[in-house]
Amino acid sequence: MSKRAVLEVIALGVEDAVAAQAGGADRLELVSDMAADGLSPSAATVAGIRRAVDISLRVMIRLADGFAAGDVERLAGTAAELREAGASEFVLGFLDAGRAVDLAAVERVVAVLDGSPWTFHRAIDRASDRDALRKQLDGMPGLDTYLTAGASGGVDEGLPVLLAEAARQGEPGYEQHLLVGGGLRLDHVPTLLTAGVDGFHIGGAARPGGWEAPVSADAVARWRAALDAV
Repeated sequence: MSKRAVLEVIALGVEDAVAAQAGGADRLELVSDMAADGLSPSAATVAGIRRAVDISLRVMIRLADGFAAGDVERLAGTAAELREAGASEFVLGFLDAGRAVDLAAVERVVAVLDGSPWTFHRAIDRASDRDALRKQLDGMPGLDTYLTAGASGGVDEGLPVLLAEAARQGEPGYEQHLLVGGGLRLDHVPTLLTAGVDGFHIGGAARPGGWEAPVSADAVARWRAALDAV
């Protein structure tokens, strides 16, 4: 386990990004439209945030609610535009109608990313077979992280799965960093850290005023302090 746990915060714009960095976030996940659970932001937003902060930034590649890829060529074009705007790390994940990984869509987008690091997001929590998904993606260029709650219902429901997957770190399909998010609370942190999890992802927890309010630097700082104290 690394000496310092990674804290990733969802940002919708420059104000969020600046507050998250001030509170001690290590990385941002940049999205738009949380009513659709997070879609790709505009290139202008990416460029603005890249100028405003110097922490790592992962940018969502997703054009519609749900986990179907939809128009794969539009996705590839979006990925190219985001790279041109300064994005160098990404978040994506697509399932087919049977809830298996949509390898063709993932491979098409990853080809545009040209080796950039990326996270496979919580589509894994809707997959029909998590283990099969991980093994199908094993060796995919740039894939270094899985964002997961362990179950579609969130960390409370998925905690046993998260602990089991943490215990498998290093096995084929399980070499990637485990980033836990989705209904994550501070009281989950000690158990997860003890199990070897060292990546934590927060969205609503960084916004005491709800999604209509900006990220609170103080709320992020509370998470930073909790992660550093255990």
